[in-house]
Amino acid sequence: MSDQQSSEITESPGDDDVLEFLEGDDAAAAEASAHPWRVLIVDDDSDVHKATELAMQGLQIEGRPLQFLHASSAAQARDLMSRERDLAVVLLDVVMESEDAGLQLVRCIRHDLDQHAVRIVLRTGQPGYAPEIETVRAFDINDYKTKSELTRTRLYTVLTAAIRSYRQIQALESARHGLEMIVQASTELSRLRGLSHFADGVLSQICQVLGVLPAGLVCAQMNEDAGGPWRVVASAGQYASMIDMALKEVPVVEVRERVQLCVKQRETLEGDSLCLYFGGASGRGMVALIELPRQLDQVERQLLRAFSANIITGLENVLLYSQLMDQAYNDQLLRLPNRTRFIELMERNLKDPVGICLALIDIDDFSDINDAFGHHFGDQVLQAVVARLSESLGLNTSMARVAADAFGLMGPEEIVNGDAITGVFFEPFEVDGERLQLSATTGLVRLSESSSVGSELLLDAQIALKRAKQQHRGSSQYFSPAMGTDARERFKLLKGLRAGFEDNRLFVVYQPQVDMESGRALGAEALLRWRTEEGKFVPPDQFIPLAEQSGLIVSIGEFVLRTACHQLKRLEEQGWTDFRMCVNISLAQFRHAGFIETLNAALRDTEVNPNNLELEITESMAMEDADLVMGLLASIKRTGATVAIDDFGTGFSSLSQLRQLEVDRLKIDRAFVREAQVSSAGSTIAQMVINLGRSLGLRVIAEGIETEEQRQQLLALGCLEGQGYLFARPVPADQLERWLRKEPL
Repeated sequence: MSDQQSSEITESPGDDDVLEFLEGDDAAAAEASAHPWRVLIVDDDSDVHKATELAMQGLQIEGRPLQFLHASSAAQARDLMSRERDLAVVLLDVVMESEDAGLQLVRCIRHDLDQHAVRIVLRTGQPGYAPEIETVRAFDINDYKTKSELTRTRLYTVLTAAIRSYRQIQALESARHGLEMIVQASTELSRLRGLSHFADGVLSQICQVLGVLPAGLVCAQMNEDAGGPWRVVASAGQYASMIDMALKEVPVVEVRERVQLCVKQRETLEGDSLCLYFGGASGRGMVALIELPRQLDQVERQLLRAFSANIITGLENVLLYSQLMDQAYNDQLLRLPNRTRFIELMERNLKDPVGICLALIDIDDFSDINDAFGHHFGDQVLQAVVARLSESLGLNTSMARVAADAFGLMGPEEIVNGDAITGVFFEPFEVDGERLQLSATTGLVRLSESSSVGSELLLDAQIALKRAKQQHRGSSQYFSPAMGTDARERFKLLKGLRAGFEDNRLFVVYQPQVDMESGRALGAEALLRWRTEEGKFVPPDQFIPLAEQSGLIVSIGEFVLRTACHQLKRLEEQGWTDFRMCVNISLAQFRHAGFIETLNAALRDTEVNPNNLELEITESMAMEDADLVMGLLASIKRTGATVAIDDFGTGFSSLSQLRQLEVDRLKIDRAFVREAQVSSAGSTIAQMVINLGRSLGLRVIAEGIETEEQRQQLLALGCLEGQGYLFARPVPADQLERWLRKEPL
């Protein structure tokens, strides 16, 4: 429906002067731009279209020209606006194909087409069709004018106000969208770990925020100190080939000099390329150079400032994370992978294990070097060894520090083998002016011959290393499945022993000691036994060494000592006031700092007569460290307990050493008792022990007596005390009491 009033745009006197003033003011204030403001005229009167375009011909708003699009109906306008999304203003006739066609189009623009930035100016030739105030407010209508009001100047003024409003809304929308992108980008960057991944993210996210294709590079300092060298850690587009280059080696002079200037000035540079500087509290920096085909607008500058603050925070986090990862996976002294990282490298090689060999190299007697020359010198020795290994075997090999003085080496077997490693230590090492002849013992594993993975491979190498050390220092040994089976059985046994001790499946039995002439009971030896959950007995010679090696023997030994003391107290209360209770003490117990306190506590808690307690130590223990042993034996004697040397004759103690020890009894080993029956040599050793004891004023007891012939022979040699199956087997406490009462067992 056409407007009935005139559709021509009228002019009033002085319009041109006013327009000249307005236009000149805008032109001076705004930046020149080739992008026109797009204005849609919707009117069913073709003269209105012509008159509007003619009136605005040659005029600019905010320094940009106007471009007009045309629709003669609301339906045509809907179709056009569904395709065109960058319209600034719609000059809309209210009455067209229907009385409310214009208002219905407004609803469609705001609701259906979801275009909220475009400004709407209603024009009508029929004032009676003016929209309600609520309609203007609800549908964000900028202005309402009758066509008779719109002189050239007033139309320019209306469009100027509408376009300025549109520009502000667009700026706010751009800022909102930019902030959303920053939040999203910052969230994505926060998930990245490692400097190179973070730098890639920074490059792509900045380009996305600016709406440009990824083309640029990121440089960062590679050392922890602020004066470290700069290197390209991310690149894209035409700069892709520069990745990992040192900044000073970047071949494009303009790029290199621009980044260097940004680093020097420590600030962002604009121009043909955007160079952003990011500097954190640590002093280390990062620079991103982005190819930018245009100048930044004010909104983009503000967005970049906000984004840069997040990037700086993220950079600090990444650098801290990188530092933590470096400390977690690398040895700080030798700058080698540590044990954890080496296990990861091994797992990678397991994908293609053929021909690959793992070596565990242990420097012999390294602790002596530290003790003699100090730890600083020891560190220099390690550095010299690493340098020699890298020089000799470094080709196609991976090396790591897996222990204080042990290195892991992995590579082709023609490089990583026992002979090659031994050859590395053939020549002396020059360290701080000293010439050192070092040697190393090596355990080797062929990856293709092992079913182990990860840390289990290192365990296999450790098993082979231990076997090599049993041969001689400087040797090497390859791992075999049989070694692994034995080691795993031992580990399984140790695990079961720990569980058995915690579940009270370890118990004490007692083997009587007698006067061999009269058969009178003199005492008993407390012996440890282990019965598994399945009811199977594990021989002591299998689990005692494991307990000693693991340190579990300290707790187990205290249990045996206290149990024996409680039983001794019970026997004393039954009238056996002169009964001797013998308890074996292991080397680990003997050396333990709290041993004497443990002994005193057991005596105090059970209230036994300490003179009835005898502690047995082996001859090798007694001879190991004279000063330590004599001090401990003196402390034991002060408690009132006595001391016996077990398995005497199997070691190499001298008479002078024995004289210095405060011991009360020598115990002839069962091997000499058995040999005395069949060999004159055995009889000679047994006789020697008995004579030695008599000369030193020590009592002598023989163990392992199983036959009457052995008893008679020992009596003939002058040994009066003994224990063994001939008299009684080891029995539980209640059976010991029955035996003492001469009751049948």
